[in-house]
Formats: sequence, C-alpha cells, structure tokens
Amino acid sequence: MKLIVQRVSQASVVVDGGCVGAVGAGFMVLVGCRFDDTVRDVEHLAAKLAALRIFEDEAGKMNLSIEQTGGSVLLVPQFTLYADTRKGNRPSFILSGDPARAKALFERFVETMRNTLGADKVATGVFGAEMKVSLVNEGPVTIELCSDGQPWRSQSDSKTTTKS
Repeated sequence: MKLIVQRVSQASVVVDGGCVGAVGAGFMVLVGCRFDDTVRDVEHLAAKLAALRIFEDEAGKMNLSIEQTGGSVLLVPQFTLYADTRKGNRPSFILSGDPARAKALFERFVETMRNTLGADKVATGVFGAEMKVSLVNEGPVTIELCSDGQPWRSQSDSKTTTKS
C-alpha cells in the first residue's frame, strides 16, 4: 500500500459537479493499493499516517502530528500510484490491486482513520469515480509512505517488486 501525503491548508474532491469531500488544515492523501496488500498494510499505514510529525511546533520545527494539531484528512483512492513506467510510454498497472479488493482495503483504511481521528475529521473521494481534486499544499510538504518493504512481506513478495 502506498500513500502520497500532502500537508494542506485546504483540499476538496468534486464528483459529477458536486463536492463529495473537503477539509481545512491537515492532509490530502492519495491512497494506492497493491495487488498483494492486506489488512496488515492498512493498519500499519493508518498508524504511521496518524503519527506522522510534519506540522510545525511553536519553534517552527516539523514536530507535530495530525492527532496533535486536530487537523483533518481527505483520503482519495488512486490506483495509478502503482503505475509501472519502466517499459515504453504507456504505464502498466499490473501491480495495482484488483478493484474489488482495493475498494475493500480503502474502505478499511477510511474506517481505521475515522476510528483514530474521529469521523468528523476524515473526508473521502469516491472509489472508481472520475474525481477533480483541489488543494493548497502548505510548505510545500509531500511525503510518501509505503508498506511494500515491511518485514511481514515474504522474500518472494519483495522480489516481485524489484523485477525489471
């Protein structure tokens, strides 16, 4: 599972001309699921995201988490995070998760974040929809969090990700 985390002062998602999710200060997070992700990946990255210290403290250092600042999170499903562009000019999405499985993992991620931060602090895009995402990136700060190399993955799984 892969997250692209952007620290924002505001972010929103529009589907079919209507706003389906919006937040003020906090994170806008693109969420990509890999073909072999599990609930363990979800739980690991949800905990990592909640504890990620990229907000400034009173001394101006990135030292505070979203939990400490009381900020909000906009979660946007994004299957293209696992695009493979090593060959040719057309991306392959072979590493992206099966849509039904990815949707279930995304929904579990949303539920986990709502349980951690509070339901009112988590907004989402719509899985599988054509979305228009707007944001104001503060800093700019953009961080990638990824569970692909975690120790619970077998050696054969890690070899799958490194093939040329």
